Amino acid sequence: MSDTPVGVAPAAQGRLADSASGKCFTSDLSVNEFLLVQEAGFDPLGMVLGTSMYHIGIQVARWGQSQELTVLSQAMYSARELAMARMVAEAEALQADGIVGVRLDMQMYVGGQEMMEFLAAGTAVRWRQDPGRFRAPSGRPFTSDLSGQDLFTVIRTGHFPVAFVLGTCVYHVAHQSALQSLRQIGRNVEMPLYTQAIYEARELAMARMQHEAEAAQATGVVGVQLTTANHVWGEHAVEFLALGTAVRSFERVESAAPGFVLPLAP
Repeated sequence: MSDTPVGVAPAAQGRLADSASGKCFTSDLSVNEFLLVQEAGFDPLGMVLGTSMYHIGIQVARWGQSQELTVLSQAMYSARELAMARMVAEAEALQADGIVGVRLDMQMYVGGQEMMEFLAAGTAVRWRQDPGRFRAPSGRPFTSDLSGQDLFTVIRTGHFPVAFVLGTCVYHVAHQSALQSLRQIGRNVEMPLYTQAIYEARELAMARMQHEAEAAQATGVVGVQLTTANHVWGEHAVEFLALGTAVRSFERVESAAPGFVLPLAP
């Protein structure tokens, strides 16, 4: 993790002050999600953001050896964590209990493929009946990528989100030898070199995500997503990213809401 100071950017302080005063909230929730979040007992306070412009370093890998590219793995993880921490700092400025609908985006700008912006965004919310009740065990606002519909269901069934957790692994998949490639021509055959490398890389990403959940004192992770991307490193260097929301159980919350939830339109 980087030692870069994390806090609310001066440019955001005016907007957050207006939201904290109750003048007008902002949200990236859809209309249906907004209504279901309120039905679950939370009031939206404002949209919160965190960003990090990060320079991705260089790591040379052996042509014929499968291995994790630890320099790149650390860069991808640290940049996302900085963006997430700044988003949480904005939520704390609003005295929020949590952030729902978190999304992590990444994009490159003109000026160098090795430079990327990592953006974390979501809607800060507060529990209406007892503010502070649903904060994470650390005392900070919870983070979650659950939709409004999923949050409503989770709360009503006796669970609450703790943290948006992730695990990443940038892995170099070894090149096959010319002889191995020739042996495969015209045949249906498994490629064990690739299979083992891909399997190991995904397991590293999953294990790191699970470790984050355990550190957050969660009992499970829901909505896990597994993605892969080459970014700018070429076809043999791949990032494997595991994302999900860590949850814990608590006493069930009853409300006057209906006992079923209509699915949201796509």
